[in-house]
Amino acid sequence: MSKKLEGNGFWESSRIIIPEHKEAYLRLMKDRQRRGKPELDDQEVQLIEQALIESYNSCQPVSVTVFSPFDDTVMTGVVTSINTARRKVKLFRGEDDYSWIKLEDIVSTG
Repeated sequence: MSKKLEGNGFWESSRIIIPEHKEAYLRLMKDRQRRGKPELDDQEVQLIEQALIESYNSCQPVSVTVFSPFDDTVMTGVVTSINTARRKVKLFRGEDDYSWIKLEDIVSTG
């Protein structure tokens, strides 16, 4: 008997994956690696805010860890502006290199 007709050989030999299905499968696998944002207690939030204010007042660099669903980002720089209405800080990292960071996205300072 031919190998195609043994067991599941007929279906095994005729399987085709179209590019759209492959992309959808890869997106699904990546979404499964997504993680939730950690909940910070009030004391941790106060310590983060204190470190940011200290960097702003003394012009000293501070390292902040910014949450991302797949991988956190560590940024180091000097806080040059604090926007309390929008709850954002401006982190200056060098000449013409700065980022506006939402306070709720910062998970730790170092």
